[in-house]
Amino acid sequence: MAHERVEIRPDVMFGKPVIRGTRVPVELILRKLAAGQGPDEILRQHPRLTPEDIRAAQAYAADLVAGEEVAFG
Repeated sequence: MAHERVEIRPDVMFGKPVIRGTRVPVELILRKLAAGQGPDEILRQHPRLTPEDIRAAQAYAADLVAGEEVAFG
């Protein structure tokens, strides 16, 4: 599951996934989107981000969920 716009480094944000070259966690982007903020608002708040970075955060999360094992019963 390689995402060129997302990086995980122990020395950046305690190893949480961030947008490459920033300290903006993927989680923060996802929480802002879930709270109803649109991409334009997020980009205004974080001028170093691009629309592609926001889509990369969503794709990263989707890939994580897709890889989860589901247990029944």
